[in-house]
Amino acid sequence: MFGRNRKLIRWGALLLGLAIASFVVWSYVTAWAPSRDAYPVQGIVVNASNGQPEWAELGATGVDFAYLTAVEGAGGRDPQFQDNLAAVQEAGIRFGALHHFDLCRSASEQATMFITSVPRNDSALPPAVQLDFSEGCKIRPNRALILSELATFLNQIEAHSGTPAILLLTPAFEKEYQMSKSIDRNIWLEGNGMSPDYSARPWVMWTANAHRRITGIDGAVRWVVVRK
Repeated sequence: MFGRNRKLIRWGALLLGLAIASFVVWSYVTAWAPSRDAYPVQGIVVNASNGQPEWAELGATGVDFAYLTAVEGAGGRDPQFQDNLAAVQEAGIRFGALHHFDLCRSASEQATMFITSVPRNDSALPPAVQLDFSEGCKIRPNRALILSELATFLNQIEAHSGTPAILLLTPAFEKEYQMSKSIDRNIWLEGNGMSPDYSARPWVMWTANAHRRITGIDGAVRWVVVRK
């Protein structure tokens, strides 16, 4: 009996140790951000899943800029965008609009949705276009068609915004289509904890931690840094 109790105690101690270790790792991951010495300008990406951010609080705790999701692929307009747009300007935080490009929708349809959702603002950051694969869209057009559709989309939204867009390329999408070789735009890459190098040209922005949690906003946010 005593031997069995000792085994249970050992197992209990082991499980407790694993739980503590997991909590420590989780706490580190959700709090980590690159050094401000290396990357002085850092910000976030938000969408409706983040609720109603306390923008004044975020501005006071290190959020230098925010990209607000305006259109979420097949999901349509982000229902929180207009509220975020008004609040982020009131808080004095630099802002830009992000469009999640949908391979299952025509470029002109998507451009119309962006233009009618995002008012032109000369003080805004360049519009960001996220290029990735989503569960809701299974088609994989050939590269020539993607380049043609994207050119149509960019021409329309850039005429509206007055500035060239930045392309947010996920690793899988860039591997499949190699957009960075053919489209002359600034590049935004992803790489949790590690500086990415999967595009043909150097990145300007990097999603350094897609799981960061900060005071003043619900859930995890994508934490983004700008190259000096």
